[in-house]
Amino acid sequence: METTDKSLIDAHRQGDKTAFEELLRRHGDSVLGYLMRMSGNREQAEDLFQETFKRVHEKAHTFRGTGFKSWLFTIATRVAVDGLRRRRRLQVVSLNQKLDCANGSGQESGAVVVVDNSCEPSQEAIRAEQTQQVRQAVELLPAKQRATLVLAYYQQLSYPEVAEVLGCSIGTVKTQMYRALRTLAQRLPDISGGEK
Repeated sequence: METTDKSLIDAHRQGDKTAFEELLRRHGDSVLGYLMRMSGNREQAEDLFQETFKRVHEKAHTFRGTGFKSWLFTIATRVAVDGLRRRRRLQVVSLNQKLDCANGSGQESGAVVVVDNSCEPSQEAIRAEQTQQVRQAVELLPAKQRATLVLAYYQQLSYPEVAEVLGCSIGTVKTQMYRALRTLAQRLPDISGGEK
């Protein structure tokens, strides 16, 4: 029988190092994926990932026994939002500074691209461009809308779980999701109109 997350966090609080490693193994990929979508940058996501699990370790005594995944994503969301705020404060650009807008390759360094050889190269290029456009549009959403969208759509949490993670009502989650989707539809009219 598989050990529950609650029993693992209890064992971790008792000093069992393998329990924390198991929690990391179980939830690490989904947390990292979430943080990558929140930050839009793998290197930053890895830093946020480290901070998230550091806080999980430090705050293990505050876990009350229900909804470990929600508790974990609450911590990850707070870390991500704090990181986004910090990043915005640090990104001061002089109006006289020249920007190299043509070079957008720094966002996904180290990414692995799997190519389906059954598609035409032109179709593959269009699909890759659309994926990049969606990724950039999601990155431009306000932090709460982005968190709501990523938690509900990519992490497949239910609205009540998203509400618990974000510390708000289900109505607020629905409103944030509506606003996020409306903004994406406005920013991506060709994609949103063409896929459905």
